[in-house]
Amino acid sequence: MTSQLAYRETFDCVQCGYCLPACPTYATMGKERHSPRGRINLVQMAAEGKISIEEITESMELCLGCRACETACPTNVQYGKILESFKEVKSAATGVPLMENMALQRALPNKKLMGTMRASLRAYQKTGLDTFARKSRMLGILPEQLRAFEEITPAIEMPNKHLRRTTQTPEREPQARVAFFTGCIMDVFFAKINDLSIKLLKHAGCEVTVIKEQTCCGALQNHSGDTNTSKKLAKENIAAFEKGNFDFVVNSIGGCGAMLVEYDHLLADEPEWAERSKVFVQKNKDVSVILNKLGLDFQKEMAGVVTYQPSCHLLNVQKVSGDPVQLLESIPGITYVPLPKGDMCCGSAGIYNIVHYEESMEILDAKMEHVQKVSPDTIVTSNPGCHLQMCLGVKREGLEDRVRVVHIVELLAEACGIDHK
Repeated sequence: MTSQLAYRETFDCVQCGYCLPACPTYATMGKERHSPRGRINLVQMAAEGKISIEEITESMELCLGCRACETACPTNVQYGKILESFKEVKSAATGVPLMENMALQRALPNKKLMGTMRASLRAYQKTGLDTFARKSRMLGILPEQLRAFEEITPAIEMPNKHLRRTTQTPEREPQARVAFFTGCIMDVFFAKINDLSIKLLKHAGCEVTVIKEQTCCGALQNHSGDTNTSKKLAKENIAAFEKGNFDFVVNSIGGCGAMLVEYDHLLADEPEWAERSKVFVQKNKDVSVILNKLGLDFQKEMAGVVTYQPSCHLLNVQKVSGDPVQLLESIPGITYVPLPKGDMCCGSAGIYNIVHYEESMEILDAKMEHVQKVSPDTIVTSNPGCHLQMCLGVKREGLEDRVRVVHIVELLAEACGIDHK
């Protein structure tokens, strides 16, 4: 077991406790076994055969994987590697549940299936079936968490085919040649944000191309311990984006971006892909980084109090913190107010808010207490999961009429006078 788990990495932890205030589950659950150093100690004991994998499973699976502990850690503990090693061992021992396996291996990488899902959700909304389902209480047969997220599902938009099929060229000399990564879940629920991202990049002076052969980033598969599928998807993406001579590969999805920038770690032991993955990683940038670097020409005076809930994986894995804030502060007319403990996870964490709904809601409620202190008109996000989670938080607090939740791309596009249509 010492060779299967990241045993050597556990000794980098000196048990100092700097990670405790940064850990959402320790903050809400108050138990050492639900803190980073507690979990590291459990993995160490499991690797030494003192306790079984089953005995540490509850604690490890209640971890959000936000990796805020890595940012707080003074000894550079690779907590993400330790957590992923547990996920791999657990997956190998018990397998991935059938429905989860079908979703992660078959559905997410399948563009046709994801397109069908998007069209079905759009029809569900456009025909008024969603209103009928709520009024007739048909949704009562669903688990509480699915009912909650059904109520805050955004208006589903179809992607702009013209933007996707042709290279978008700015009116002036291109400042950069960019390949845009659309993601899978993002392009189902937030195709509008992807379209606006492409338009903003063009507005900032980028030549933008959407590579047709791109696929799912592999993040959710990796989080579930299915490393083989993650590697397969990583190779497909690297090969797809190598076809063009691009300066950057840009995305507007904090979680996907975190996976893309760790392809070199994922494929480090495969000689054919190790160097290629390093080149790919160096080109990957969050949309906020490129837009802040090139600058935007704002056309509209905005108003109101704006606060920002960063994506944990954008902040703690991609190490992007200043660019989104600088962009928000540059928008004319708005009052930007930092969110107290904004670096604390909102509780979304991939599918955590589905499989650990009650624990996720405790974390979200704590987050909303800090939101209330700011009294914002607008909450800005940088990841689809965080976006839906904050929408749910606003609804739980009864603030739908007072507070809107937008992706940073939506607010920037509005200030630049860029329409989705």
